[in-house]
Amino acid sequence: MERKPAIVVLGTFDSKGEEHLFLKQRIEQRGFRTLTVHVGTKGPSPFTPDFDVFREIASASEGKPVDRDSAINAALSHGRRLLLQCHEKGELLGVISAGGGTGTHLSTGIMRVLPLGIPKVMISTVASRNMAGIVGTKDITMIHSVSDILGVNSILGEILDRAAGAVCGMAKSDWKPAMVKKRIGLTMFGFITKAAEQVKSCLEALGYEVIAFHANGTGGMAMEELAREGRFSGILDLATHEFADEFKQGYCRGIGPERLRPISGPGVPRLVVPGGMDCAVLEFTRDTVPDEYRDRKIFFYDFRSGIRLTAEESRLLAGQMAERLNGHPPSVKVLIPTEGWSEADRAGGPLYDPPTSREFVTELRGKLDPGIDLREVHAHINDDSFAQIAARAMHEMITLF
Repeated sequence: MERKPAIVVLGTFDSKGEEHLFLKQRIEQRGFRTLTVHVGTKGPSPFTPDFDVFREIASASEGKPVDRDSAINAALSHGRRLLLQCHEKGELLGVISAGGGTGTHLSTGIMRVLPLGIPKVMISTVASRNMAGIVGTKDITMIHSVSDILGVNSILGEILDRAAGAVCGMAKSDWKPAMVKKRIGLTMFGFITKAAEQVKSCLEALGYEVIAFHANGTGGMAMEELAREGRFSGILDLATHEFADEFKQGYCRGIGPERLRPISGPGVPRLVVPGGMDCAVLEFTRDTVPDEYRDRKIFFYDFRSGIRLTAEESRLLAGQMAERLNGHPPSVKVLIPTEGWSEADRAGGPLYDPPTSREFVTELRGKLDPGIDLREVHAHINDDSFAQIAARAMHEMITLF
């Protein structure tokens, strides 16, 4: 008899057994089957789990002591393999966990192996901190535990119960798009919102579904990951601003080595625009400008400000981008709006500096492989005319690819 799909209750049961048993019970009371997975590295579970990674690690070590780092890496490896097996067999409806710092690292590190769409819920004592490295590019729902996770009490019990309800509700979701169109991945960020809206509208008029990604470091990497899964017919990289922020350790840093790299297999057509490459966005205001930037052109935005990149920085970034784009000339083109690359980079704007932008373009053209077409368009990135040209160019690339 075929087993019903289940919600996996995953965690370090050696230290958080009572709480995970509570999650299991609350999920089952809502009518769902559960599978419990113990990934703790300090000792056995206080109850018998369906899968015991701790025992597997202990058995493999043949009684020899295992250092903490090795044990955690082994738990990650075993846990990922187990969840993938459950998913591939069609037995996985979702996954939920609760933990502190180590438990959050372990459980989300295992969850991230699962594809987009599988419910992933993490109740964590550290959910109010920077979660970029924890969530990564995945659709993990983080719930702050508020109190520490040390026994089920009237405060934590309410939070755990609602989290159990959340993962059950997600598991019930049966929404499907009415019609699957050809998809285009589009990068955008605040300084070029108008451009992104116009490009999206133009592409939709051509029959495409447009999936926008905030170019905030993680957003660009999420798009790259989905592209490598074959989710897109094309990529319109309108906002390559992440490279500037990565270089200056700005607000939108966080790109990895795969950003702008060739996609293996048949590849994906990619149209690249230097959206936001005029500046890096840093966290300071008009009253807190760092001394090192007082002589620069600055666009005061909110709690963040955009600083104009220098000619030297622009050349360096152009070289970085060229190095990543080279190697797949048939699938990539570059489109340069000559009148500015952000709302602050236009005639009369606080970051407008055509000679510095020209340094970037000259360096990029010189470093790109000869087979990569670089075209300049006499328009600002936020102009309607540029959006129409970019959308048409993307459409032609997909049609001819």
